[in-house]
Amino acid sequence: MKAQIKLGRIAGIEIGLHYSWFIIALLITLSLVGQFHSLNPEWGEGVIWTTAIATSLLFFASIVAHELSHSAVAKARGLPVRAITLFALGGVAQIERESDSASTEFWMGIAGPISSALIGVVCLGLAAALGWPLGANPRTPVQAMLMWLGYINISLAIFNLVPGFPLDGGRVFRGIIWWATGDGLRATRIATRVGQIVAFGFIFIGVLRFFQGAGLGGLWIAFIGWFLLDAARASRAEVEISQMLRGVRVGDLVERDCLEVDGHENLLTFVNEHLLRSGKRCFLVRIGSEIEGIVTVQEIKAIDPARWPFVTVAQAMRPLDSLHGVTTDTPVDEAMEIMAREDVNQLPVVKDGHVEGFISRGGILRLLQTRAELGM
Repeated sequence: MKAQIKLGRIAGIEIGLHYSWFIIALLITLSLVGQFHSLNPEWGEGVIWTTAIATSLLFFASIVAHELSHSAVAKARGLPVRAITLFALGGVAQIERESDSASTEFWMGIAGPISSALIGVVCLGLAAALGWPLGANPRTPVQAMLMWLGYINISLAIFNLVPGFPLDGGRVFRGIIWWATGDGLRATRIATRVGQIVAFGFIFIGVLRFFQGAGLGGLWIAFIGWFLLDAARASRAEVEISQMLRGVRVGDLVERDCLEVDGHENLLTFVNEHLLRSGKRCFLVRIGSEIEGIVTVQEIKAIDPARWPFVTVAQAMRPLDSLHGVTTDTPVDEAMEIMAREDVNQLPVVKDGHVEGFISRGGILRLLQTRAELGM
């Protein structure tokens, strides 16, 4: 889940928006307008809309706080956090690798619900301090905003404690099973099975409510269930892949048969004479007597084909000094993390300042396929 709109950084963590966020932000704002209309129709359109928009923005700020709490625990435990992205179903912290201990998994999972519950209690407390009678309709826009934020954050905390992996509650459950069994992979398999059961439950309830007349609300519950089901499968696959690659080094998968191309060639010649004929997807770019960079299908696709005759390979390549090189002793799962972070499909393997070859996603996938076919 990558952000298309960057908002800035908090404690070194990039905060961004996925385009789907605008859909849910609009739906929440419209829903709040309707609620505030029914609670206090005498406020007027301007006040109601202003209160609804402010409440929506503060709600998403509380989601960022929720994800920052996960990130704080992750960083304290030595897990790098790349970014936090707000999207249609809330927010997600992009933590670059899985927990390496049961305690890290437990505390990282429980931190989010605790922060949401605290925000909710504080908001309700502030509303009461400003004269809101507990359980009664708010009399002022500020009371209404704080009341709604209080209830929704407490509801969010409770929802996230549902043991549906990869929800926070599922991660807490996984941490407990991991601690009890001492086996992280077994704990993941158990937690994801429970998560899939919970996801199917959401889908069933959502479809049932839709046919009972709940309309969009029912479909939304079913959509959340589908998302959880897909996320549980992906999370299990990610952990199992990491387990399969444990002990494998970059040197085991390095591809040394890399073709070299002249950096002064234009892209049209390069594509016709090298890329299409060889079927390879990554080439070393030589300028003079030195290897200066690499060029892949990814770089070629980024340039309009009409410009290929006028752009040289050197102009299109990725310079070696801009790539995060790895050594033959680098663990393969670490190389995969770097590829994901840098959004590349290959990494140069460097030894004594010289490029030994490359490690690619394709090479890693071939290894995984071989092991899967052998049942290993």
